[in-house]
Amino acid sequence: MLEIFGSLPLWLILIIGLIIVIVAWKLIKFAIKILLVIIVFIVILLGLDALNVFNMVQNLISNIL
Repeated sequence: MLEIFGSLPLWLILIIGLIIVIVAWKLIKFAIKILLVIIVFIVILLGLDALNVFNMVQNLISNIL
């Protein structure tokens, strides 16, 4: 029987490696989703700033107070 790292059989090492790859892929997918959410949020903020929404809200609040 093939054995690597002493007494661990090859099939066990392959299963552990497969589990590590699956977990790493899920973490990468999660990180990409978070990155896309952050990018969309920043683009929305830039769009609102280009439309002077923040200045209008600031003027509205300063006129009320």
